[in-house]
Amino acid sequence: MNTSRIDELRERHARAEEGGGSERQERQHKEGKLSARERVQLLLDEDSFEELDKLVRHRCQDFGMQASVVDGDGFVTGFGLIHGRQVFVFAQDFTVFGGSLSESNAQKIVKLMDLAMKTGAPIIGLNDSGGARIQEGVASLAGYADIFLRNTLASGLVPQISAIMGPCAGGAVYSPALTDFVFMVDGTSHMFVTGPDVIKTVTHEDVTKEHLGGAMTHNSVSGVAHMLAHDDEDCLRRIRELMTFLPQNNLDGVPRRPTKDPDDRADQELDTLIPPESNKPYDIKDVITRVVDDGILFEIAEHFARNIVIGFARMSGDTVGVVANQPAFLAGCLDIASSTKAARFVRFCDAFQIPVLTFEDVPGFLPGTEQEFGGIIRHGAKLLYAYAEATVPKITVITRKAYGGAYCVMGSKHLRTDVNFAYPTAEIAVMGPEGAVNILYKRDMQNGDRQSKIEEYRDHFANPFKAAERGYVDDVIEPHETRSKVIRALRMLKTKTDTMPRKKHGNIPL
Repeated sequence: MNTSRIDELRERHARAEEGGGSERQERQHKEGKLSARERVQLLLDEDSFEELDKLVRHRCQDFGMQASVVDGDGFVTGFGLIHGRQVFVFAQDFTVFGGSLSESNAQKIVKLMDLAMKTGAPIIGLNDSGGARIQEGVASLAGYADIFLRNTLASGLVPQISAIMGPCAGGAVYSPALTDFVFMVDGTSHMFVTGPDVIKTVTHEDVTKEHLGGAMTHNSVSGVAHMLAHDDEDCLRRIRELMTFLPQNNLDGVPRRPTKDPDDRADQELDTLIPPESNKPYDIKDVITRVVDDGILFEIAEHFARNIVIGFARMSGDTVGVVANQPAFLAGCLDIASSTKAARFVRFCDAFQIPVLTFEDVPGFLPGTEQEFGGIIRHGAKLLYAYAEATVPKITVITRKAYGGAYCVMGSKHLRTDVNFAYPTAEIAVMGPEGAVNILYKRDMQNGDRQSKIEEYRDHFANPFKAAERGYVDDVIEPHETRSKVIRALRMLKTKTDTMPRKKHGNIPL
C-alpha cells in the first residue's frame, strides 16, 4: 500500500471538511447560521451520511483562481437516511467562495439529482450561496441551467425540498422555485431576483433585504416559501417531520404510521362547533384536527392566503392531503392567492398518490376590481383544473356553504370526486338565500315579505338534501361521524384506478 497516497487522501479529506477554515466557520456561527456539514448531520439520521465527490475541485484558471483551490469546491453532496429512508442531499458552504456555483460543483449536484431519479429517492437542497461564480462566466450559468433541467425532470417523480438558509439571489432562486416545498429561516435567509441596490438604481425604490426577500415576506406576501423556521435547527427539524408524510417517489405509495386513535372515534363537539348562521366565522382547523389522526395537521404555507388551509395529516395511519376553506379569513372566499396555493398542493398530492380530503365552506369567489383585473378567472381555473385532473382518491365534506362556481371548483362530484359528504347545516345553491331573493323577487317583493321569502328559498334550495336527491352528495352525515365515514371511504378507495385521456399533457391555465 502506498502510504504517501493514503496520507494525501486523509489530508485532503480533512481539508475538505474544514471548508473555508475555522475563522469563516466561526463567522457563520456568529450570524446565527450552522455550517454546511453541521446542517447535513442534523438533517440526516446519525452516522448515515455518505459523501460523494468530496475531492472535486474547480477548473477555473482565470483571475488568480488557480491559487485558490478547495476540495469539494464549496458544496457538500451525498446520500443518507431520514427516519430510515434514503434521501439525497446537497448543502452549499458559504465559507468557500461565498457558496458560489461553479461548473464543477454544479456537476456534483447534477450527478446527485440523476442518482436520485434513478433510485427513486427525495432530493433536499440546503441553499446558502452568493450566486454564480463570476470568475467562471457562462460556465457557471450553464451549471444553473443544468440543475433547472433536473428539477423539471424530477418534478412529480421524486419529492424535492429546498431550504433557504442564507442568501439566494439572481438565477439561483429558480431552482428552489421549481421544487415542491421551500423552507426559509427567519432573519438569516433571503431570496430575490434583483437585490436592493439594483432596485434602487433602476426604480428608485428604497427597500431593505429583509423587506424585499426575507423569510416572512416570502411566507406571507409572495407565497414563494411554504414554511417559516425560527433558526437552522428548527428548519431541519421541520424538514424531517415533513418527510414522514411523503412517499419516496411517485410509485412508492404513502408511508404508514400506526396510530392508537380509533377509526370509529366520534367527536360529539363537532356537532356544535360550526355556527348555524352562515355568516358567522369559525376556525376550520378546529374541525380538521378533530377528524384526523391524533389531531395532527402539518400545515403548508400557513402565513400565505390564509383563507384556505392546506397540509398533510393521517387517517388510520395513512397520509392524506387536506384542503379546506377557512371561514375565519375573508369568510373562506376563494381569491387569486388561495386558488393558486391550493391548486399546486392538489397537483403535488396527485403526482405522489396522496389522497385529497377537502373540507368545503365557501361563499364564492372574492368580488372586486383588484381580483378581476388580476385574473381571478384564470387563477380560479387552475384550482378547477387541478381537482378535475387528479386521479387519486378524492373525498369532500361540505361543512356549511357551497355556493355558485366555488361549489363546482372545491372538489365537487362533477370533477370526478369519489365520495362527497355534507353536514345537515350545508347550504348548496347558486348563491346565498339573501342574494337569491333580491334577484328572484326584485320587482314584486314588499319589505315585509323579504324574510319569509329568504326562509322559503333556504328550505327549498339552500340545504344538502336537494343535492343528495340528485346524487351530487353521497350522504348527509352528522358531524361527529366524519372520521369514521372518511376512513371507511378511504379504505374502499385504496384500490382505485382512474385515467386521463391519452395525450402528451394538458395546458393548465398558468
